[in-house]
Amino acid sequence: MNFLEERIVNDGIVKSAEVLLVDSFLNHQMDIALLERIGAELHRRFADKPITKVLTIETSGIAVAYSVARAFGVPLVFARKSRNVNLDGDAYVAEIESYPTRKLTQIIVAKKYLSETDRVLIIDDIMANGCALQGLIALVESADATVEGLGVAIEKAFQEGGHRIRNLGYRLEALATIEAMDPETGAITFRTQE
Repeated sequence: MNFLEERIVNDGIVKSAEVLLVDSFLNHQMDIALLERIGAELHRRFADKPITKVLTIETSGIAVAYSVARAFGVPLVFARKSRNVNLDGDAYVAEIESYPTRKLTQIIVAKKYLSETDRVLIIDDIMANGCALQGLIALVESADATVEGLGVAIEKAFQEGGHRIRNLGYRLEALATIEAMDPETGAITFRTQE
């Protein structure tokens, strides 16, 4: 069992067969030392790639992506879920379905922050159905940039996201891959890491 799986077992809460709460350490209250370890491990896994930017989606992906971008020494760009007065000029736009809210929303990145010369590593905290990652891939492709890979802290393998992304031909790395969760016992079954 790796460091993230241990933390999930110790502090995660299985709310249902599909919902895992990790808000006490990953995406509401954040354990900075844990985030640094996540960033270092994702950096290690993608060290062979010429990453120039890390891309994520607001809000909960930012902390994980920050630690990865810091490890690579490259800028972090995050896609906004709404256009506001601070977003000036042309932008790349994609539409996604948010897993937690089950609503369609647009994600937006200003064109000046992604270009055809960028080699992008896409990062998120938790992957369920893969819609957020597919939207981020669409933004990178709109910029004629290159997706070098995708990394997530937690993959819910019992949902379709990982299968979809891998079937598109992308390299996807997850630090903790959950095969099943039992809300009655709180038991979590992880996929064996290679």
